Amino acid sequence: MAYKRKSWQEKLHIDKEAEVKKNDADFADIPAGCTMLIATPLIVDKYIRNIPKGSETTLQQMRKDLAAEYHAQYTCPITSGIFLRIVAEAAHEEFEKGKPISKITPFWRMINSKSPATKKLTFGYDFVKEQRSKEGLAT
Repeated sequence: MAYKRKSWQEKLHIDKEAEVKKNDADFADIPAGCTMLIATPLIVDKYIRNIPKGSETTLQQMRKDLAAEYHAQYTCPITSGIFLRIVAEAAHEEFEKGKPISKITPFWRMINSKSPATKKLTFGYDFVKEQRSKEGLAT
């Protein structure tokens, strides 16, 4: 039987809860002994939906904000980047299926030309650049 690849929407809506774990060893920018939030794609989606039009933020700021909200010292940098991409791909997938731009998650408020996620987007950067330009954000 052939493996059916999950859609970005299916990846966005995975059945998982956020977890706060204690690191036994140094991990990325997180020292051993610290607590780390492992969020979910829907938590990242909700965070991005709350960024006001014409404003932007960074992955690093989101990680700080989510850590504080979930009473952790840090938020996992690896899963945060993965979940940002899932949110962007899922939103673009919805747009491609006809959902109005005003109804999709405005991921372009967190992704710019210098973002690591930019290179990984299946639909390229032009869409992001156009949306950022429309909101007066630097491309």
